[in-house]
Amino acid sequence: MATAISRKGELIQDPPLISWLFNDTRAAWLWLPVRIWVGYQWLSAGIEKIGNPAWMQTGAALKGFFTGAVAVPASGKAPIAFAWYRTFIQMLISTQSYTWFAKVVSVGEVLVGVALILGVFTGLAGFFGAFMNWNYIMAGTASTNALLLVLGFLLLIAWKVSGYLGADYFIIRLIGTPWWPTGTAKERARTTNKAQPAAAHGN
Repeated sequence: MATAISRKGELIQDPPLISWLFNDTRAAWLWLPVRIWVGYQWLSAGIEKIGNPAWMQTGAALKGFFTGAVAVPASGKAPIAFAWYRTFIQMLISTQSYTWFAKVVSVGEVLVGVALILGVFTGLAGFFGAFMNWNYIMAGTASTNALLLVLGFLLLIAWKVSGYLGADYFIIRLIGTPWWPTGTAKERARTTNKAQPAAAHGN
């Protein structure tokens, strides 16, 4: 169970519901339909783009999206609220980066979708999916992006269990994580098993 230390040095436990949602493998059944639904949204959107020459060849579709995002209508209120992000999009238009960026977006959506549906590196897939949603929202597009952003972020937070009913069940046990290699887990298990008989003998 995750903990934090207060200023008085006391351990602060997570609320039971939060601990269950993000740490208990039984909650994986709750995350499974969420993960598959979000993955399907990304996969279907990406496949549609990959089959469209305006995305995969000329990048004209993305150019049109960028152009509409930076345009200032007669009302004077542009879709992009932040000047620095508008400058960034304008730079992509000026350098014609949309020709290759459109391919990155299309393939990225497919990869995120496949990864979420199969439960492969679910936390990373949730992060990259949420990051794309954030960019779409920053460019002034609402649609389902806000909902997908929240769900992607939750899948990231719940990475320990959100991919448990998927390929992550095997992947994490095979390669571990950068901060918790498989060797560390195995060594701790061996140490615990050796200490138990000694403790029992002492009693």
